[in-house]
Amino acid sequence: MTDLKQRSLAVDVMRGLTLMLMIIVNMALDEQRSYGQLLHSIWHGFTLTDAVFPAFLFSVGVSLALSMDRQRLAGETAFRARVLRRTALLFAIGFVLSWLPFFAYDPTLGVLQFIDLGHTRILGVLQRIALTYGLAAVLTQRFGTRGAWVALCGSLLIYPFILGATGDLSLEGSGERALDLFLFGAAHLYTGEGIPFDPEGLLSTLPALANVLGGYLAGRWLQREGVTARALAVLAGMALAALAVALLWSEALPLNKKLWTSSYALLNLGIDGLVLALLAYLIDLRGVRIGTNLCANFGRNTLALYVCSEVGNLMLSRTWIGDTSTFEWVHTHLYAPWAGLKFGSLLYSLTYLLLCGLLARELARRDVHIRL
Repeated sequence: MTDLKQRSLAVDVMRGLTLMLMIIVNMALDEQRSYGQLLHSIWHGFTLTDAVFPAFLFSVGVSLALSMDRQRLAGETAFRARVLRRTALLFAIGFVLSWLPFFAYDPTLGVLQFIDLGHTRILGVLQRIALTYGLAAVLTQRFGTRGAWVALCGSLLIYPFILGATGDLSLEGSGERALDLFLFGAAHLYTGEGIPFDPEGLLSTLPALANVLGGYLAGRWLQREGVTARALAVLAGMALAALAVALLWSEALPLNKKLWTSSYALLNLGIDGLVLALLAYLIDLRGVRIGTNLCANFGRNTLALYVCSEVGNLMLSRTWIGDTSTFEWVHTHLYAPWAGLKFGSLLYSLTYLLLCGLLARELARRDVHIRL
C-alpha cells in the first residue's frame, strides 16, 4: 500500500501523457494529411483525439482532490479567493491565446491587420478548464464527496433534456450554438466548423463539469483508501461500469465531443478511471519507473508547457511563407516529400513534441514549477 496525500507520480504521469497527446493532436492538419485517430470526429463518433480534453479535466479533478485538505486549512474565505483568482487568470490566459498574435496577415492584400476585440473568440480550452475547475472547487469545498456525486449524476442526466428542449443534435440546430450566439454573438465564436459554433460552448460546460468531478471522486477515493490492490480494483470496476453504461446510452444519445453529450462524458470517465487505476498500480504500487521521468516533467508544468506549445503553434499558423502558412509550409516542404503526407504529419508533430520536451526537461532540471 502507498499513501496518496498531496502528490502522486501516477497522477503526474497521467497529466503529462495527456498533455503530450494534446500537443500531438493540435499539430494535426486535415483528413488528407493526418491519421484519422489524430483528428476529432466530424460530428457523432469517437476517436483517440476525442479522449484528450476530458482526460485533462479528469486530471484537474484528481489534482483538486489531492490539494483540497491543504487548501481548506487556509479557511473558507481564503480558499474561495484563491479559486476565484485562479479561475479568472486561467480564463484570461485562454482569452489572450485566442487573441494572439493580435495581428492577422492578409495574403491577398499583403498587409497585417489588427484583430480587434470585437472579433475575438471568448470561449476555448483554458476557459473551459477555468470554469469547470472553479465550479468543482467551490462545490466540493462546500458539499464534499456527496455533493460531488449528486452534481456529477445530475449534470449528466439533466443535460440531454436541456439539449432536447433548446434544439436538436445537429451542428446548426443545437441549443449550445443558440445560447452562445445569443450571449456572445457570431463574431466571438469559433468558426472552424464552417459556421459560428463553439465546441467549448457555455451550455456544454455542464457535462464537462462531470469529468472534473469524476476525477475529484477518484482522487478522494484513493486518498482515503490508499493505493491498494483492492482500492484500485474498485476504481477499475466503477470505470468499467461507466464504460458499459455509456456505450448502451450512446445508442440513444450519440457520442459527440463537440456537443459534449452525456454519453461522451461518461465514456471518458470510464476510460480515465481505468487509466488512472492502471498507472497507479504500475507506478505507485509496483514501483515501475521506466519512462516516467519524461511524462512527469510534462505533468508538473502543464500550464506553462501548454501555453508555450499553443503560442508556438499560433506563430506557425499565423505567419506566412509566400501564400502558405509557415505551419503548412514546413509539412509540405520538410516532411511530406520524403515521409509522405500522413506519416510526415505525425513526424512533424513528434518533432514539435520533442522541442516541448526539451523545455519540460529544462524546467525540471532547474526545479521550476509554474503555477497560478
